[in-house]
Amino acid sequence: MTQTTASEPPHSAHRIGPIYLAPGVMPFHGWTFFYAGFVSIGLIVFITIGQTYILNEHLNIPIEEQGTLSGDLVFWTEVVALLLFIPAGILIDKIGRRPIYIAGFMLTAACYVLYPLAGSAEDLFIYRIFYAMGIVAIAGALSTVLADYPAERSRGKLVAIIGMLNGLGIVIIGQMFGAFPDIFTGMGVSGTDAGLYTFLMVAALAAISAVIIGFGLKPGVPPSREPQPPVRELLFTGFAQARNPRILLSYGAAFIARGDQSINATFVVLWGTTVGIGMGMSSGEAVMQGTIIFIVTQVAALVSAPFLGPIIDRLNRVTALGVCMAIAAAGNLAMFFLANPLATYAYAFFALMGIGQMAVFLGAQSLIGQEAPKPKRGSVLAAFNISGALGILLIVLIGGRLFDQIDPRAPFILVGIINFLLIFASLWVRIKAPGKTISQVELERDAGLGAEDDPWIDPTHRPGGGT
Repeated sequence: MTQTTASEPPHSAHRIGPIYLAPGVMPFHGWTFFYAGFVSIGLIVFITIGQTYILNEHLNIPIEEQGTLSGDLVFWTEVVALLLFIPAGILIDKIGRRPIYIAGFMLTAACYVLYPLAGSAEDLFIYRIFYAMGIVAIAGALSTVLADYPAERSRGKLVAIIGMLNGLGIVIIGQMFGAFPDIFTGMGVSGTDAGLYTFLMVAALAAISAVIIGFGLKPGVPPSREPQPPVRELLFTGFAQARNPRILLSYGAAFIARGDQSINATFVVLWGTTVGIGMGMSSGEAVMQGTIIFIVTQVAALVSAPFLGPIIDRLNRVTALGVCMAIAAAGNLAMFFLANPLATYAYAFFALMGIGQMAVFLGAQSLIGQEAPKPKRGSVLAAFNISGALGILLIVLIGGRLFDQIDPRAPFILVGIINFLLIFASLWVRIKAPGKTISQVELERDAGLGAEDDPWIDPTHRPGGGT
């Protein structure tokens, strides 16, 4: 057998096109993950499109109350999620990614079965518990598998492909199922039955996806030369790793990036729908118009992903995140100049916002994927997702009230300000703790070393510092 030198790191022989896979990951596992990437975020995000229909057609909630109610529903969803991300991360590290992913799809299916049966807004809060558990399982498994499957030199490309599939899933699932209430009512079905049939179809897709994931994803947890930490250590691992400034920066990026699609869906669709109803449209037609501008956002994100991924793979991960934050800040802050979301010229604004949304997702996921140590990856990704849940919780809670009481554009401006602040955080980390090059990281991973070998993890090694 030929001995591999340090200058020629061993790589998995398996790849899908230009994407090199991590050792032990087969192309079949990769293709299954591509499918998972396609349906995961689309199924999570559709609740905001469908919920707008439920509020108007099933529950007859006044338009002037819908922003606050939508924000409150997301707020309590994230409260439940915050309590569950760490336990889910521990389970992902202990029993594997696949069973958690399956559970997430089945819980999401249960939520979609129950949602159109709600008799009041209070019922929606109860059904959101199933949705919150589904989000935790799906988001945790998706992030962890996305960190597991690529070789380091292909990380940005795989993140870009998954991001593109996320966007494609949102576009197709949102556009297709978002159109069904109007189609059913056009066939003579009552408005409430049209909502019920649509939600049951989405639930069926979630259940079928659970079966596909069960057969196609790699079982178990990735092999590692390092021993599996005990549960007690895993409980605190994600937060302890924040001593690494790059992991801490990625948590800050997750605050605005993770769940950004859900935030945009909540207010883009709601804004378009309320404007449409104000123009005299029916509930179904107004939801359709709100969905169209949301789809424009996601199509722009989808188209930008193949260009952003290779760029991220050529830059230092911290530098790449700073560039991504600048793009996102421009897209969100530009909404200040948009008066009518249903005007034709508005498409350019939503397209720019979609590109920024995709950029931040790719930059944050690439950085945490590089920095998270393998045996503790599920727990670190749980802390990453907790940061995202906190961002959703605060931004949507505040944004819902800004939407109702100040201006529908206010939630996007709030997000843009946070993007702008994180540009400066990226610059600081780039100067103080730029990290290693992609080739250095790949060499160390192949040699069995990991993020624990970074002196920034031990506070006694910080420049100018000590205990």
